[in-house]
Amino acid sequence: MKIAELARSAALVTAVALIPATTAGLAQVDGKAGPEFGKLFAVYQRIKASYVEPVSDDVLINGAIDGMLAALDPHSAYLDGSDLQRLETMIDGNYSGLGLSVVSEDGAVKVISPFRGSPADQMGVKAGDYITHLDGELIYGLELDEAVARMRGKAGTAIKLTIFRPGREEPFDVSVTRGVIELEPVTWELEDGRIGHIMVNEFSRDVGADVYGAWKDLQKQAAGRLNGLVLDLRSNPGGSLDEAVALSDLFLSQGQIVSQRGRARGESISYDAETVFRGDIAEGIPIVVLIDAGSASASEIVAGALQDHRRAVVMGERSFGKGSVQSLLPLGREAALKLTTARYYTPKGHSVQEGGINPDITVPQLSDPDLAKRNKFIMRESDLRGHLINELGLKDEDLESDKRADPRFQQTAAELEEQGIKDFQLHYALQTLRRTSPSSVAVRKK
Repeated sequence: MKIAELARSAALVTAVALIPATTAGLAQVDGKAGPEFGKLFAVYQRIKASYVEPVSDDVLINGAIDGMLAALDPHSAYLDGSDLQRLETMIDGNYSGLGLSVVSEDGAVKVISPFRGSPADQMGVKAGDYITHLDGELIYGLELDEAVARMRGKAGTAIKLTIFRPGREEPFDVSVTRGVIELEPVTWELEDGRIGHIMVNEFSRDVGADVYGAWKDLQKQAAGRLNGLVLDLRSNPGGSLDEAVALSDLFLSQGQIVSQRGRARGESISYDAETVFRGDIAEGIPIVVLIDAGSASASEIVAGALQDHRRAVVMGERSFGKGSVQSLLPLGREAALKLTTARYYTPKGHSVQEGGINPDITVPQLSDPDLAKRNKFIMRESDLRGHLINELGLKDEDLESDKRADPRFQQTAAELEEQGIKDFQLHYALQTLRRTSPSSVAVRKK
């Protein structure tokens, strides 16, 4: 694979940058590491000579590389073959499968989030679910790449997922028919009261421009009189750092958007407003940003920037807490190293790592009947083995404050369903904007 193709693949890797690997840029190996390399070679020789079955050099070397990277953090990885091809299919914008973002956790396949409107989403697969079997075959301990490959397949074919959902006593089966997953990074609709609702599902190429187009279309639908905007970043696992900056710049006219700080020269960078888009396209119009535990990385950059500049009210639940930047380092023509090289910070200097973005108004998803049970098992960056530690050393109780009961939110999912409310967080955001919009104030004064 050529370097240019690799650069295209980088667009959908969470907060990723492409750095050419040159000899001058590589760190010198510590002279004291010689004995450690000797241990590695001794193990290699023992396995080659004594293992019960012959083992190829390729298997052993790749295993050693994977082990090295696994000792660092959950986001550093060696990519070749199918890994790079998967990135290519994502950047191309469509593939046949279920529409799931998954991660390997202690040998289990865990759902980060289903893509909105995907076959998995339509069949009720939720963030935090564990997939234990595919068509009745146990996949625990299987390489994530192989599990993902099995879930993909020809559109129209079905696969049975056995799911363990934290909070439920027994696993259950879901049959999902694969479809062509057309990644729609931005969707939008005009809500009652001339409130715009823009959903950003992932940060792929041209998301900033797509949101700008969505805003213009909403203005046209509302005859040029929008009263508010809900920017919905829930269950958005992230993507391009550049597109997170572009989207933030749409609604900011000055100041810093995000900064990243790394150990190597060139890894400390500041990104400012007015570098992608001029002015605030929604000047004077109130904005609510919706986030949840599935909002990660690029989503957190946008939420943090608009929150710190007091341009938007952030609602929902504490975000995932992925505050690190991965650089894609090409290794020859057909492989690359995805390596964590920096942390990023909000304009006020807040590190998102572990703690995430805390909403200004915590709004639980009361329309989820499994809310209380699932909250006990929800996964964030701080739950991943080997994650980077927040430099501030926040305590667990400081990170879990969003789980405290709020007397304002006592309705049950059944009660909300009777009222026709299927998405309580969105409903609450829309109601808040309707109460604060200029037109509603005028009506109350009459």
